[in-house]
Amino acid sequence: MADTPAPQPNKDDRLRVFAVAITVALVCAIVVSVSSVLLRPYQEAHLEAERQARMDAMLDALPGMREIMEEAGVDSLSTRIVDLETGIFDPDIDPASFDQQTAGNDPNRSVPIPPEQDVAELRTRARHAPVHFLDRDGELLLVVLPVSGTGYQSTIRAMLALEADLNTIAALTITDQEETPGLGARIEDPVWLAQWPGKEIADETGQIEISVVRGQASGPHQVDGLTGATRSSNGVGNMLRYWLGDHGFGPFLDRLAEEGL
Repeated sequence: MADTPAPQPNKDDRLRVFAVAITVALVCAIVVSVSSVLLRPYQEAHLEAERQARMDAMLDALPGMREIMEEAGVDSLSTRIVDLETGIFDPDIDPASFDQQTAGNDPNRSVPIPPEQDVAELRTRARHAPVHFLDRDGELLLVVLPVSGTGYQSTIRAMLALEADLNTIAALTITDQEETPGLGARIEDPVWLAQWPGKEIADETGQIEISVVRGQASGPHQVDGLTGATRSSNGVGNMLRYWLGDHGFGPFLDRLAEEGL
C-alpha cells in the first residue's frame, strides 16, 4: 500500500502563525515597557537605598568622615586609590578592600621615606593611599586625605579635608591617638581643632608653610601649639607637612589641580 503524503500547511495557516507571533511579541514588548515605567520609581528607590547603604558602610569604616560630611553639608562620597609616586589613580585596586595601614607595614607594598623628608617620623609609607571626594549637588566640595605621623608617644592618625582650591583646610579630625591624657591627648579638643579650618597649606609659590607654633599664631599658615603638649601638637603639624609634600599627596594634588577628576 502506498504511503499517503502528509498534508501541507496552506498559505493562510502560515500567515496566521506569523500574525500570532507578531502579536505576542508586540504584547510582550508593551508589557515590558509599561512594567519598566511603572517599576522605575521602585527601582530608583532600591538603587538609592543600596547607594545609601554603601555610603553608610564606608562612613562606618572611615572614622571622622561622617562628622566632616555633616559639617560641610555634602551629600555624596566617592573613594579612589592613588599611586603616591605618580599621583595617578590606580583602577586595579578596590577601595573597599584596601587597607593603607596594612599596606604600609608590607615591604612589598611600601617604600622607605628618605630621612630628609621624613618630618612625620614614619620611616615607611604605603605605595598607595585612598582619596575621598565629597560632593554637593554634583559639585566637588572637599577632598579628604588620610594622614598620620608620630606624636610624643604614639602614632597620630587623622582625616584632613581640603576645600576645592586644594590649598585651604576645611576640617581636621583626629581619628586615632594614644598621647598622654590631659596633655598631648588634647589634640582631639574641638577648641584646638577649630583653629585649622581656613588655614592655607602653601604660600603663593607652592611652598608648604602650614605649621604649629609656640606663642601667638599669625598669618594664614600658623596654628597655636598646645601648652604642655609641644611634641604632640608639633606632631600634627609635621604630619601635615609631610603628607602634603612631594613624598606624600603632593604629586596627586598637583595633578588634580592641573587636570581635575
